[in-house]
Amino acid sequence: MTSAWVGERVRLRAKEPEDWEAFFAFEEDSDAVRNGWRLHPPRSAAQAKKQATEQAEEESDLDEINLVIATRDGNAPVGSINTHQIDRVHGTFAYGIGIGTPHHRKGYASDAIVILLRYMFFERRFQKAEAWVYSSNEPSLALHRRLGFVEEGRRRRSRYAAGRYDDEFLFGMTVEEFRERHDA
Repeated sequence: MTSAWVGERVRLRAKEPEDWEAFFAFEEDSDAVRNGWRLHPPRSAAQAKKQATEQAEEESDLDEINLVIATRDGNAPVGSINTHQIDRVHGTFAYGIGIGTPHHRKGYASDAIVILLRYMFFERRFQKAEAWVYSSNEPSLALHRRLGFVEEGRRRRSRYAAGRYDDEFLFGMTVEEFRERHDA
């Protein structure tokens, strides 16, 4: 049996209450948190447990999803991936991804992105994916270029973090570009 949610290195799965510890630990790396979006004040273990339980109990949507990226064999959480800004009229969506620092540079992000795009393009009939990446996140910029995303725009000085302003790059990939690069 083959699952559409399993790649070469990872599996995408729903969040479980016990995942709270891994994600709570990932929050300790402030630079990695900033690369994803924004730094928040520390939260308690009780808050992290509560959030994990609430997310595990949420009803899932076919298009707006929030999944754990887990190791293929051990099923241990290494990060998360989600879709947002779903536009069913025009067939576009955006996604965000975060990998815990101990799991960087192992191919987990690229594998997870390909799995997600395959689902959104070939199961949900979307025609274009978008991602925004901050200029200070050089590994993510390189990842998106390596995966075949096209740089479509740049918002100058659109974010302030760690005492500096960052530009924000907009990347896009159409279903045709995905098919050509990552033959489904």
